[in-house]
Amino acid sequence: MALRTTAVGVVSATLIAGTTLGLAPAAQASTTAGVRFVDIAGDGGTILKANVITPAGAAGTRGFPLIVLPTSWGLPQVEYLTQAQKLANSGYLVVSYNVRGFWQSGGEIEVAGPPDVADASKVIDWALANTPADAQTVGMAGMSYGAGISLLAAAHDKRIKAVAALSGWADLIDSIYSGRTQHAQAAALLDGAGTLTGRPSAELQQVFKDFFSSNLSKEPDLIAWGKKRSPQTYVDQINANGAAIMLANGWGDTIFPPNQYVKFYEELTGPKRLEYRPGDHATAEVTGLFGLPNDVWTDTGRWFDHYLRGEDNGIDREQPVQLKSRSTGGYEGYPDWKSVGATRKKIALAGSTTIRANVDSGANGGVIFLSSILDQIAQLPPMASIPLLPRRWAAVWQSEKYASAQQVRGTAKLHTTVTATKESGTLVAYLYDVGPLGLGKLVSNAPYTFHGQTPGKPFGVDLELFSTAYDVPAGHRLALVVDTVDPLYIEHNPSGAQLTFSSPEHDPSYVSVPLRKQ
Repeated sequence: MALRTTAVGVVSATLIAGTTLGLAPAAQASTTAGVRFVDIAGDGGTILKANVITPAGAAGTRGFPLIVLPTSWGLPQVEYLTQAQKLANSGYLVVSYNVRGFWQSGGEIEVAGPPDVADASKVIDWALANTPADAQTVGMAGMSYGAGISLLAAAHDKRIKAVAALSGWADLIDSIYSGRTQHAQAAALLDGAGTLTGRPSAELQQVFKDFFSSNLSKEPDLIAWGKKRSPQTYVDQINANGAAIMLANGWGDTIFPPNQYVKFYEELTGPKRLEYRPGDHATAEVTGLFGLPNDVWTDTGRWFDHYLRGEDNGIDREQPVQLKSRSTGGYEGYPDWKSVGATRKKIALAGSTTIRANVDSGANGGVIFLSSILDQIAQLPPMASIPLLPRRWAAVWQSEKYASAQQVRGTAKLHTTVTATKESGTLVAYLYDVGPLGLGKLVSNAPYTFHGQTPGKPFGVDLELFSTAYDVPAGHRLALVVDTVDPLYIEHNPSGAQLTFSSPEHDPSYVSVPLRKQ
């Protein structure tokens, strides 16, 4: 209930801020400039509330490139009005619509299911029939929920030529169930926001119930449900259709962690671009909704200018992977993802260490939204005093002091051997930047859950931590900490469980840290 209350508060604050800071006034001020509110019949005749922003002087003409913007989870149809006006001023015809199940739109929340994908095509149909839009130049974009729907639509509708997916997902299961671990705060936020602003379907209510119940018999059904709603499942169709795909995300996204975009990006064969910046879910682009200067929306406009209007603005000649470090604030360009962490440095996890489960050691990933926003604004990630972490509940290994700065870029990987006293359990790995006084700043983390292991029998664990870009100053160390409880996740440690981490001679344990080429 506490998590649900927090979720409702976050969503309410977002909506109030939108009205106060300019979204609603923008709608009023733009009415004479080509904004009209319409009803569009979606899949099965479900009414979708939408707004249409037409370029000035468009009466009696045809041939404007079309951009369709599905709303984010829980936000109303005026969400994109400021950006839509900017796009219209640049010569685009923009249709933004409230996805089914939310606010005044009809239907129930389907979580980017087949009806949502079909709705996107219905909106395009409507725009081509009722506005001066060009059927040959259709694009889609959106934040969060709108991003996922846009990618799924590109797999099912060949008319879509370009997509900008901002803070979206490629793999829904790897987003909220990575490491076979429920991301509790993320799911609670989605559940609470959906209940507050929409009408969850009976299927969605059951999905959340099964998700939080930790009933393993329901796991195959949950995975199948998620795969149907994951653009990763349809990457071959997206490639066949040939849409130009731009992906943008935050390093600290606690709803859709950055890793799941990487695999999807690597499998795309058409024009593509991948951008990462500091911040949590949608916080890197949210200022653009209020009309403030914003790099993400600027690049979105450039992406459409090139791939819908054929403008030679150079975006196709830039390095396609663009990263902004959490430490330096500057942009770095790479030809592909494998070039991001060009070299790797291993930290040996020597010896044998046993920890007890069920207690939070003090090392954790922070609080959804709050922690990553603090990191984005003030470079203050979650912290822990590494020397004071209780070794009864936390295993700790440290590197040597680094003589020069270490630019961590990409995905750190943990390899270790675990022996458990119970058949199920959860561990959470954290990578810290440790200063001279022992204060650790969180670089990355990730959870891992196991089931069906034989008590007392060692087994291997390979875990990818969440991708990041972070500079470790000279004179600092890196530390790997492992414990069993984190408020971000649901843990599966039976009472009294213990975990032993070892490093067999034939299979040594280590954490592999990706570093930018110096």
